[in-house]
Amino acid sequence: FKGGDTCEYLLSSGRFLGEKVWQPHSCMMHKYKNSEAKNCLIDKHVVFIGDSRIRQLFYSFIKLINPQVKEEGIKHGNIPFEDKSASIKVVSFYLGSVAKPHIIVVGAATWSIKIHNGSNEALAQYKINITSIAPLLEKLAISSDVYWVLQDPVYEDMLSESRKMITNEKIDAYNEAAVRILNSSSRNSKAKVKVFSVSKLIAQETIMKSADGLHLPESSRDTNAMILMNVYCNKIMKPIDGSCCQPQPPLTLIQKIAFCFFTLSIIGYLIISLIHRNNYRKNKSCTDLESGEEKKPTISTPNVSTLEMLLHCFCKLGLIMTYFYLCDRANLFMKENKFYTHSSFFIPIVYILVLGVFYTENTKETKVLNREQTDEWKGWMQLVILIYHISGASTFLPVYMHIRVLVAAYLFQTGYGHFSYFWIKGDFGVYRVCQVLFRLNFLVVVLCIVMDRPYQFYYFVPLVTVWFMIIYATLAVWPQIVQKKANGNCLWHFGLLLKLICLLTCIYFLSYSQGAFEKIFSFWPLSKCFELNGNVYEWWFRWKLDRYVVFHGMLFAFIYLALQKHQMISEGKGDPLFSNRVSNVLLFISIVSFLTYSIWASSCKNKTECNELHPSVSVVQILAFILIRNIPGYVRSVYSSFFAWFGKISLELFICQYHIWLAADTKGILVLIPGYPMFNVLVSTFIFVCVAHEISQITNDLAQIVVPKDNSTLLKRLLCIAGFFSGLHFFSAMQDQSRH
Repeated sequence: FKGGDTCEYLLSSGRFLGEKVWQPHSCMMHKYKNSEAKNCLIDKHVVFIGDSRIRQLFYSFIKLINPQVKEEGIKHGNIPFEDKSASIKVVSFYLGSVAKPHIIVVGAATWSIKIHNGSNEALAQYKINITSIAPLLEKLAISSDVYWVLQDPVYEDMLSESRKMITNEKIDAYNEAAVRILNSSSRNSKAKVKVFSVSKLIAQETIMKSADGLHLPESSRDTNAMILMNVYCNKIMKPIDGSCCQPQPPLTLIQKIAFCFFTLSIIGYLIISLIHRNNYRKNKSCTDLESGEEKKPTISTPNVSTLEMLLHCFCKLGLIMTYFYLCDRANLFMKENKFYTHSSFFIPIVYILVLGVFYTENTKETKVLNREQTDEWKGWMQLVILIYHISGASTFLPVYMHIRVLVAAYLFQTGYGHFSYFWIKGDFGVYRVCQVLFRLNFLVVVLCIVMDRPYQFYYFVPLVTVWFMIIYATLAVWPQIVQKKANGNCLWHFGLLLKLICLLTCIYFLSYSQGAFEKIFSFWPLSKCFELNGNVYEWWFRWKLDRYVVFHGMLFAFIYLALQKHQMISEGKGDPLFSNRVSNVLLFISIVSFLTYSIWASSCKNKTECNELHPSVSVVQILAFILIRNIPGYVRSVYSSFFAWFGKISLELFICQYHIWLAADTKGILVLIPGYPMFNVLVSTFIFVCVAHEISQITNDLAQIVVPKDNSTLLKRLLCIAGFFSGLHFFSAMQDQSRH
């Protein structure tokens, strides 16, 4: 930690992650689109003053606003550019004067070196000239952003004879003079001329690719232009993945209330702990003098212990949420952009798979998709998804398509698990519903408050929550059909199938009627939960992407439980699921289907087209995996305890990664230890996993306290929770009013 001035880092330091990807030191750089650049520079006047190198930077800058611009202006004269739609003016000057601009980019030296043949007299005159204009630049810097661009090095071997006098030694002397004079004359930090020295670092890596040894290749100029755009626009546009030059966001009213609540919880827990400790010591030291026997401690009521447990949970949660805030909202830790390479994704995948195999144990039961197996399945999928996110593998389409199947498999398990529970247990009570909703949503609700993010931002939790409620509504609505009832009369099976067909019809209708879907989720309070950036389009897209897979999970559970009931499958230890012949045929079909899907996914060329097919075909690979994993008895009888351990905290891992493993709301990577990428990943991962495990325990403990089994008490709690969310809505509305 070296302070929070990320603008200084952006202008002066960084490194290449690849041939064309520049990574500033300690912060993330946003890649501005044309529309974003226009919005930032609306009604702005930008001026570039200097020689041919500045002219090239000028062209790269205006191409961020309008990519169609051609470099055909007058070489040794003023080149104006104007975007009338946004009232943007950008001008490249050699001489001249205009009204005071908002941004001034200045730089020159190579022309002076050339026309004076690199003489010392020219350098002396250059120092005099810089000394003369420095006060004027500082005066402009009071109301404008002024950048002095240091001279880039040259590739001396490629320079023409007329430019041989422009040497790197001379350029360094001119740069040193400019920096010394500008820094010494600067007395007011607010009116400081910013030295744009990062261009020099970029040129050192890329000047060898120059066409003439003097001018930078186009990709390097574009990087410099993008850095300029980030320096000026990040504080205006506030992009999530552009942490450079962004001030720390102010605390909202809700965040302040949350901070006070957690502080009081910590104080309350410490006070109660001290009281209990003192009572324990007194009771321990209290002995019967006549008999010499120690008396048992007299007391502690269940109410006190419940309160202590509640405060203990909120105490730990408060400390954890402080860490979340420091990692991803305060400008305390560094953040870096992701950069994908095949090795950064596939090597960790191989590593965790080998680890998983080493921790193989026998299962307690050998049923299809038993608890250990589903935990294992969720665990390895979650680890693969985590590696996918931190490596930035979403840019590689074949990997993206396979990860989409893993997300679909989670939802498949949602359909399978909840259907199986309701079908077998027949428990449609409020207690069960509240327990599930609390465990799914508790962490996300807390993060929405602490991190000032909408509920839909953590898209996966709204997704599984809505699907749980759809499954519940489908099975709970009259007539309630459960296994016990269906066993008495086979017609009830057809009734259940009719319910599933109705559900499929509704899913199909909503997936092709965006208007109807948006109307349903645009009513308050649903709109507050599912809107992102003012509309529910993101929610519709997420829901539509895996719209059939929960239904597939429910249908699979129904068929499997029916086969199990009629003893058409064998689930004994070491036994194949079906007869040898049928098992071999199904196993062969499953392997072929699995590989066929992978080949298709790997050959995808267009993400939009593949996403359209994904909802219908993802179940092929999911079912193929289930059959491959369960048909052979010896495979079904073992599981990886390593993966199963992670599977038990998979939801917490998925959510916590947003802020304490990744950074900038998953757009970048959190850097706790700069300069040592591998060590940083090890340390941040260890903390991240420990925190996720702790939050899982806190959630389970609180679920037992907050969601009681007694219906009357539960109803009172639900009213309190409704009041809590009404209060949140009120404070949120107040916050929005104050912002406007």
